[in-house]
Amino acid sequence: MTVETGGEQRPSWDEYFMRIALEVARRSTCMRRQVGAVVVLEKRILATGYNGAPSGLPHCAEVGCLRDQMNVPSGERHELCRGLHAEMNALLQGARHGIRMEGGTLYSTHVPCSLCSKMIINAGIMRVVAATDYPDPFARGMLRAAGVSLDVLTTGNEEEPGAPQPEESDQLAV
Repeated sequence: MTVETGGEQRPSWDEYFMRIALEVARRSTCMRRQVGAVVVLEKRILATGYNGAPSGLPHCAEVGCLRDQMNVPSGERHELCRGLHAEMNALLQGARHGIRMEGGTLYSTHVPCSLCSKMIINAGIMRVVAATDYPDPFARGMLRAAGVSLDVLTTGNEEEPGAPQPEESDQLAV
């Protein structure tokens, strides 16, 4: 929801933090999908992350994408990837610097996968806001069972080709 202030449109907090996540995604080194994440607590950014190879290791652009070479479909066999997911990197950045994230909100350009969802749950994140769906119903179920709120922003933009539409109850109009 955009707020009108003095003739100018001011973004809602969800829009504001999602725009930052989209900018963070531009740092991604993944050849398949650019994902960005921002962890926020009380309207303050705690950490950011994007998907890519671990620190100090060559990027996929330099050595090739193992998943492409092995024809691994999206959403399967996450262990066959050099990179860490954006959500993982944001949570790990916070842990590395001793930042407490319990009770926070994670903004991500995509609905988290099951691996990231487990980490989000154990980090104590209470809300996830995503811009685009991701085909992992198991992840949605775990978040729901753990009491983590999931909101998928609807912006009127086209979804990624082949991505399932979010359940109506998981959508939050912008």
